Amino acid sequence: MNKSFFYLALSTMVFFLACSSPSDENKPSSNIVYGTPVTYGNETYETVVIGTQTWFKRNLNYNPNEGNSWCYGNDDAEIQANCLKYGRLYDWATAMTICPPGFRIPTNADWDKLINYVGDSLTAGTKLKTTTGWVSYGGEGGNGTDDYGFSALPGGCRVISDPWGGCMSTGIGGHWWSADEYEDNNIAAYYQGIAYLAYVYQSYRGKGFGFSVRCLKN
Repeated sequence: MNKSFFYLALSTMVFFLACSSPSDENKPSSNIVYGTPVTYGNETYETVVIGTQTWFKRNLNYNPNEGNSWCYGNDDAEIQANCLKYGRLYDWATAMTICPPGFRIPTNADWDKLINYVGDSLTAGTKLKTTTGWVSYGGEGGNGTDDYGFSALPGGCRVISDPWGGCMSTGIGGHWWSADEYEDNNIAAYYQGIAYLAYVYQSYRGKGFGFSVRCLKN
């Protein structure tokens, strides 16, 4: 065989493999990594390892003896069903103490680390959302691909009278508390939001709002 042709073929093959192989930074959906399950209260929560972080695979559904938490519903059966599906909604003060030992409420930096690992803020919503359960809105399809097993669901929120306004309802949007306060003013705190679009956004609301909680391993 002509040596020039051999080296050309070899270099072409190496280039193709380098371009087609997934990087360690963004693992494909077939490589979802499960952590050790956690039993808390009367329920067991699966965990998923995403990069260097270990997250609960679903929203917390722990009913505390003290503090404020809610679930949607017009009767006991509907409330229980929504609690099991979406988890409970907590005000910020309750959320800050609600995760089991060894886990905590994520900070803005923790959320940023997750978002950057799965891609960026413009596409992370699709990759983190469940493949069903999201309502199409304004012509946009709501469901995601759940590439990393985060399985974000649109749990909505509990709205209070607040100068910063409301938030999207069950089926359309999900909202998860951050541990960071807004300007240390004891009035508002940050949260991460995912809607029917592809992106993830960060905003803030009054601490009395009811948002979902996703626990992160220390």
